[in-house]
Amino acid sequence: MPTLSREGDVFVLHLGDDENRFNPDWVGAVTELLDEAAAAEAPRAVVLSASGKVWSNGLDLEWIGANVDRLDGFVTMVHELLARTIVFPGIVVAAIQGHCFAAGAMLALAADQRVMRADRGFFCLPEADINIPFTPGMSALIQAKLSAPAAHEAMTTGRRFGGADAASLQIVDEAVAEDEVLPRAIERAAAHVGKSPDVLRTIKERMYPGVVAMLRDREANRFGS
Repeated sequence: MPTLSREGDVFVLHLGDDENRFNPDWVGAVTELLDEAAAAEAPRAVVLSASGKVWSNGLDLEWIGANVDRLDGFVTMVHELLARTIVFPGIVVAAIQGHCFAAGAMLALAADQRVMRADRGFFCLPEADINIPFTPGMSALIQAKLSAPAAHEAMTTGRRFGGADAASLQIVDEAVAEDEVLPRAIERAAAHVGKSPDVLRTIKERMYPGVVAMLRDREANRFGS
């Protein structure tokens, strides 16, 4: 399960060492830890990290298949986590050491910055290949954080972007060696801990009002709509 630790003024929210798939327990735990970091006394920033071959493989399709009647409520949980990450009162950096797929890729995009491993692992939005359309909230997030050509290719083709390609298309801010991913992400986060939490939250809310509103629009994002 996810854990929270601290490196000086930087919280490290460790997503886990497995596939870190989104199910109610996992999403609830990540949201709770993110809220804990948000409530801590400033200065603060957050790095979203993981270990192993996967950063996050996205939605837990096995859980969804067994709980279709709970899907709308679960999608609301996922969207709320994405919204809270976007407007977190501090800088959030994703330290992507492995595969970053689907909803996992969207969580990375919800962060302010992304550092990815250069030599292995992929960033991928495979929804077109697994026959699951993006919700309106997810579409809004992706299109707000990526350039129009990068969003179009990622969303319509399911292309797997390696670290170098992701950096060249500004999907991530930089691609580095495996052992540099977490230290570099912490360094990036630490560089901004002195910024006012209230001001940062307000700036983000005003930058992405449509995205946050769409993510929190339960009716628009109902399963099957």
